Amino acid sequence: MQIPIFTVDAFTNRPFSGNPAAVCLLENDLDEDLHQKIAAEMNLSETAFIRKLKPGDDFTKSSCFGLRWFTPASEVPLCGHATLASAAVLFHVQKNTNSVLTFVTLSGELKARQVKDHIVLDLPLYTAYPQELKEVEELIKAAVGDMIVQDIRYSPDTKKLLVRLSDTYDRSVLENLKVNAQHFLSAEKTGKLKGLILTVKGNSSGKGHDFYSRYFAPWVGVLEDPVTGSAHAVLSSYWSEQLGKKEMLAFQCSRRGGELKISVRGDGRVDIAGQTAVVLKGNLTL
Repeated sequence: MQIPIFTVDAFTNRPFSGNPAAVCLLENDLDEDLHQKIAAEMNLSETAFIRKLKPGDDFTKSSCFGLRWFTPASEVPLCGHATLASAAVLFHVQKNTNSVLTFVTLSGELKARQVKDHIVLDLPLYTAYPQELKEVEELIKAAVGDMIVQDIRYSPDTKKLLVRLSDTYDRSVLENLKVNAQHFLSAEKTGKLKGLILTVKGNSSGKGHDFYSRYFAPWVGVLEDPVTGSAHAVLSSYWSEQLGKKEMLAFQCSRRGGELKISVRGDGRVDIAGQTAVVLKGNLTL
């Protein structure tokens, strides 16, 4: 059996930056354990599997597909960059003729559309609520040491902890922070976390980025994720409230880095737009 597979760098227009995802096109159902084995083999933060929902569906002509995401260690309920990568494969490689694609996922229906040189994802918007420091103090110390923390929030829907560093810090401080995410596994005592977001306020005057972030998820086998759509489904809600803005420009300060255009909607969802670069096309032989 051969499965078409692609590697796509998401939230960038340049190869070897942004966040790489593998994308598999499934003509037929795959044995359940093979999803995880393939994701482990690809060894990227996520591998996406696009599947046809009914016989007769076509990757070029159909507008609705199933979509699942796997890290090298487990299946995850939402992955923004691998959804962006999946839409790019359908739009740019398969030359899908539809203006809007719908993906049926563990997080409900997600839509993707092309707007000029960007692909816009329609994602859920997740609220993060105030979190008591004492419950997560050891984890935060493992992440940022003695740096000043301005706010702590927890998103129960995504199991992500958002830690906002003091506004006295700028982007370079976040970028240069040395983080050993492996230590988070023993420092996290609540058992309720799947990801840690570190964020700082940006320079929202002029054309700068409104906020910056880094994201760590050793609980699902990803020490640091380069650019994370699902984290921005939390960050968008938080920073929209803090800054009083619906339209924002964000940058994730990983080594590879990536930019996200954000539009918070009034219906409890968020549009997150990014660019992509397809860097590999091939076939898995099983």
